[in-house]
Amino acid sequence: MSVIGFDVGFMNCYVAVARAGGIETVANEYSDRCTPTELHLWKNFQGFKRFHGRAFSDPYVQKLKNSLVYDIAQMPTGTAGIKVMYMEEEKVFSIEQVTAMLLTKLKETAENALKKPVADCVISVPCYYTDPERRSVVDAAQIAGLNCLRLMNETTAVALAYGIYKQDLPAPEEKARNVVFVDLGHSGYQTSVCAFNKGKLKVLATACDPELGGKDFDEVLVNYFCEEFGKKYKLDVKSKPRALVRLYQECEKLKKLMSANSSDLPLNIECFMNDIDVSGKLNRGQFEEMCTDILARVEPPLQSLLENTKLKKDDIYAVEIVGGASRIPAIKERISRFFGKELSTTLNADEAVARGCALQCAILSPAFKVREFSITDIVPYPVSLKWHSAVFPKNHAAPFSKVLTFYRKEPFSLEAYYNCPKELPYPDPTIGQFLIQKVVPQASGESSKVKVKVRVNIHGIFSVSSASLVEVQKSDETEEPMETEQANEKDGEVLQMMPIFTTTEENKGEKKSDQPPQAKKPKVKTKVLELPIENSPQWQLADDMLNLFVENEGKMIMQDKLEKERNDAKNNVEEYVYEMRDKLHGMLEKFVSESDRDALSLKLEDTENWLYEDGEDQPKQVYIDKLAELKKLGQPIQERYAEAEERPKAFEELGKQIQAISNNATFPPQEEQYDHLDEADVTKVDKLTNDAMIWMNSAMNQQSKQSLTLDPSVKVKDIRAKTRELFSSCNPIVTKPKPKVELPKEETPAEQNGPVNGQDKPQEETTDKGTTENTGNPNSETTENKPDMDLD
Repeated sequence: MSVIGFDVGFMNCYVAVARAGGIETVANEYSDRCTPTELHLWKNFQGFKRFHGRAFSDPYVQKLKNSLVYDIAQMPTGTAGIKVMYMEEEKVFSIEQVTAMLLTKLKETAENALKKPVADCVISVPCYYTDPERRSVVDAAQIAGLNCLRLMNETTAVALAYGIYKQDLPAPEEKARNVVFVDLGHSGYQTSVCAFNKGKLKVLATACDPELGGKDFDEVLVNYFCEEFGKKYKLDVKSKPRALVRLYQECEKLKKLMSANSSDLPLNIECFMNDIDVSGKLNRGQFEEMCTDILARVEPPLQSLLENTKLKKDDIYAVEIVGGASRIPAIKERISRFFGKELSTTLNADEAVARGCALQCAILSPAFKVREFSITDIVPYPVSLKWHSAVFPKNHAAPFSKVLTFYRKEPFSLEAYYNCPKELPYPDPTIGQFLIQKVVPQASGESSKVKVKVRVNIHGIFSVSSASLVEVQKSDETEEPMETEQANEKDGEVLQMMPIFTTTEENKGEKKSDQPPQAKKPKVKTKVLELPIENSPQWQLADDMLNLFVENEGKMIMQDKLEKERNDAKNNVEEYVYEMRDKLHGMLEKFVSESDRDALSLKLEDTENWLYEDGEDQPKQVYIDKLAELKKLGQPIQERYAEAEERPKAFEELGKQIQAISNNATFPPQEEQYDHLDEADVTKVDKLTNDAMIWMNSAMNQQSKQSLTLDPSVKVKDIRAKTRELFSSCNPIVTKPKPKVELPKEETPAEQNGPVNGQDKPQEETTDKGTTENTGNPNSETTENKPDMDLD
C-alpha cells in the first residue's frame, strides 16, 4: 500500500512519499521536486485553487476574472468553470475537474517514484478554507481516483512535520510546549499556535490573512517598473498581456535576489515590447519602503493568535516559519520583533507541508508502523444551527461529534451556518440544510425525543451524521431507575452526555415508618428508531454529476495516454530524420555510397516537410509506418558501421583464444598441469587451432578487399560463433582430469604389532593444548579443537 502526501499550492505542488527509511519528496519527470500548479490545455492554467466551491457570481471570482490569462465561465450549476480547447473542441471544465487533472498528474509522479499504483493520500488545504471549499477538494480527489484519507490544514501538516521527530517533548502530564507556525506562501498568510507533548499535537488556534502573500510583493515591483518603463521608454506594459507575464517573472526573480543582497540590483529584459530592450534597478531598502502597507499586515494575525489562546509572548517556546515568501528579510524581522525571539528555520520551507501530509497518511495507513502521535485540529470558524447557539465555537477541537436532543412531532430541518460572516473569507455563511425525516409524535400525542448527532469530520467538513427517535413503551408496573447515556469515544468522536429520565423518583431520602408504602410506577421501555436524513449542503457536486465527472476523467486519462503514444511516435520520426541526416555526413559517411546517400537524404527531407504539413496530425500507426520506411533504407548503413566497429574486437578475441590453446597443448607437455595429455590429444588440439587460424586469416583477407559501402563478407556473429566452437572443442581435451594413481600403503609399527588396546584403529589422545593427535599415524596433522564437533 502506498502512502502519499500532496501539497497543492497556488503556484507550486510537492509530492512526498513514505518509505521504510522515512519521508521523501519525489521528483517529477523533469527531475524537479517542485511541480508548477498549472495545466497545459491550449493555454497555461494556473491559480485555479482559489475558485474552489465558489459561484460564478461570487464577488471574489468577478474581481479576479479580468486579470486571468484564461477565461472563466459559468457552469450549469452556477459555479465557476474554466473554458478550454480540448480535442479541438471548446469545453468548460469545473474547478473540480481541473483540480482532478492536476491531482492525476501528481499521482503519476508518485506512481513513477514508487513503481506501483497510488490510491490512499492526504491532501493539504489552507486552514481558512470553508465547508464548500473543502467539499470541492474532496470531490476533485474522488474524480482523480484517489482515496483522500484526510484534508489536512497546511499549518497542521507543518506542525506534524516539526513535532513527530522531537525527542525532548514534555511528558503528557507536564506543561505543553507552545510553538507558533507561520506559513507565508504565494497567495495566503496562515499562522497557528500548537501545544506539544510527547506523542501529542493539539492545535490551539489559527489566524489568517487569505489575501496576503508573495504575489502582493510581486505586484508592487510590477507596478513600479510599469510606471518606470512608461516614462523611460513610452511603453504601456499593461496593454500587452504577454509582456506583462514576462515582467511578473522577472520581478519575482528580482525579489528573490533582493532577499539575499541589499545593494542595487538590475532588471534587464531583451526585446520586451516592440523589439525594445528595457532595464531598471532597485535595492532592498527602496523595495521595503514601497511595501510598508503590505508589511503592516504581518502582525495582526500574530496578535490574534495570542488573544484567542490567552497566551503571553513568554509562553511561546519557538516560532517556526515556512513558505516561499517567508524568506523576505523584512517579514522575518517583523515576526522576530513581535515575539522578541530568533526565528526557527529547522524545516524545509517549501516541502514541509507535503512531508507532514505524508506522515499523516502513514499514521492513518495500516501498512506502516509509525510512532504513536495523536493530532487534534480545530474548527476555524464557529458553526451554529438555527435555534441554537454555536454548536462548535471557534477553535473547537476537530474531528468532533456532538449529540443534540430535540422534541418534535413532525419532520424538521436543521440549518447550519457560520455565525461570523465578517471573519469569513467567503460570501455565503450558509453550510447547508439537513432534513430529519419520519418524525412522529408519541402514542400519547406528546412530542417525541429526537437525538441528532452532528459532526465536524477529519476533513473539517460539517455534517449531520445520524438521527434517532426514542419511542416510549409502557409495560408492567415496577420501579425503573434513571438511565444515563454514557459518553462514547471512538475514532475521535466524543458524544455529549445526555441524561434520559425514563422515570422520576419522589420523596427522596429515608422513608418514615409511619408513611404508607409508595405506589409503584409503571415500568417504561424505550425503543430507538433510526431516522433517514436528507442532506442538502450549500455546495457539493450531485452524485450523478460526480459519477459523470469520474467517468469523463477516466476517458480523458485514456485519451491522454493515446495522445502521448501518438506524439511519441511522431517525435520518433522527427528524431530519426534529424539524427540520420547528421550521421550521413559524419560517422556513417564511409559506409554509404553516394547514390544511396542522395536517395536517403531526399527521403529524409520529404519526411520532414510531411511532418509539418500533412503529417502534423496523423494517427499513431501512420507515424510507425513512416519510421519503418526510413529505417528500411537507413538500418543497413547503421549495421555496416556497427560491424566495422565490433569486427576488430571479435577477431582479436578469436586470435587470443587460438594462442592460449596452442601454448598449452604441446607434446611433450611444458607444464605439470598438462602432463596428462598424450600425443593423440595434442595432435587433435593442434589441428583444431590450425583450422581456426586458417579460417580467421581467410576471413580477414576477404573482408579487407570488401568495400565499406557493401555488406561485410563475414559478420561479427560468425566470428564469435567460431570462437565458441573452438573453445567447446578444445577445452574438454585440455582440461580433462588427471588419472588417479594409488600409492602402496605404508604400515606403521603399531599396525605391524597388531591392534592397540584391543582396538582395530589407532587410539587418539588429547594434548594439554586443546588439540587432538592421532598416535597411530606419525604423519597425521594436528588440528584445533572446534566446539560442537564430534571427534572419532
